[in-house]
Amino acid sequence: MAVCRFCDTDFVGVDGVGGGKFASAEDLAAAVDGKWPADSGGGWKFVVCTGGEPLLQLDAAAIKALHGRGFEIAVETNGTVAAPDGIDWVCVSPKAGAPMIQRSGDELKLVFPQIGFDPPQFEGLAFRNFFLQPMDGPNRVRNTQLAVQYCLDHPQWRLSLQTHKILGIA
Repeated sequence: MAVCRFCDTDFVGVDGVGGGKFASAEDLAAAVDGKWPADSGGGWKFVVCTGGEPLLQLDAAAIKALHGRGFEIAVETNGTVAAPDGIDWVCVSPKAGAPMIQRSGDELKLVFPQIGFDPPQFEGLAFRNFFLQPMDGPNRVRNTQLAVQYCLDHPQWRLSLQTHKILGIA
């Protein structure tokens, strides 16, 4: 398992809003469904499972239960665990120093720059999309400039931004 040395998640554990442990996959799916706005018009239902490492919990039963309630499922994983079948969108954001088991998916999102990881080492992997996301922190402006220039010089890569941070929302 990877330990992110630059994580932007400000909590640890399962005690956040809506957190906890659920007795069954159906209970989890019901809790997710219960957060969905009643006035959404019955349209597209989409849930993103993210970390820590979501694939330590997201299993076939949870996928089936969420699909059973009409959700499309996306996951953002660090790639240290193989993704089970049935996930609709797989985003892998690998971390330097951790094994990368999940080597295919819908998108590879590389936090950039990252010591020990260079974009060319990922270019031959089986991903449909390749994104560079500037590393947050005190060097965010410089890291953004570096990521933009890399993407301009290497068009296989596109820029991914944490818009909520740019706008000061969270």
